[in-house]
Amino acid sequence: MRRDLADIRLADRVFAPHYAAAVSRIVISPIGLRQAPEADSPVVAELPIGTAFEVLEFIAGRAWGRAPAFDLVGYVDTRALSWPTT
Repeated sequence: MRRDLADIRLADRVFAPHYAAAVSRIVISPIGLRQAPEADSPVVAELPIGTAFEVLEFIAGRAWGRAPAFDLVGYVDTRALSWPTT
């Protein structure tokens, strides 16, 4: 959980200085969902291929967001996530 940023869908229940709309991605290689953006941060869950991930912020090769299947928030390496093709 972060105090500076929240999902816009929670605006009626959570106060935060900033809100973001989630960007849906799919995990394309197994990845640990971490508590903090650092690579050595504790892993709170292992996300298998095919897991949905709702990104709320991209920063420095990391994505912070929510894994709905696990009802957890955290950080993942962006290289483990799908990207839209046009």
